Amino acid sequence: MLVWQFEVIDEFSDPDFIRAHIDAMSETQRRVHVWTTATLDVAYPLTYGALFFGLALRFLGPLFTLPAIAVIVTDLTEGFVQVQLLTGNLDLLWTKAYLTPAKLTLFYICALLSLITLVVAWRRRGRKAG
Repeated sequence: MLVWQFEVIDEFSDPDFIRAHIDAMSETQRRVHVWTTATLDVAYPLTYGALFFGLALRFLGPLFTLPAIAVIVTDLTEGFVQVQLLTGNLDLLWTKAYLTPAKLTLFYICALLSLITLVVAWRRRGRKAG
């Protein structure tokens, strides 16, 4: 983003701010943002989601995988909406007000669950060694 001198809209949720931000972007900046969202922003949630899912399943159980599944779906949906917005279809602009906070909340829940899995794994390892 430094090369193209713009800020991604991934963590913005205010529709009016997003509209103004997109309007202020050049065509090149929008195109780069679309490609970034359509590639990296697909790979990233699949990668961190798989990590969160695997840790939860291995150390906490199947029920604790639900936030990981939800964050993957939410992040990918948000990415689809962002591509729509950046290519001129602003009909879905209102959804960013819900998707982005949901994605961030789910991500933090998954991160916390992952920290818990580290404690569980550490304690299990200590019991096996002793």
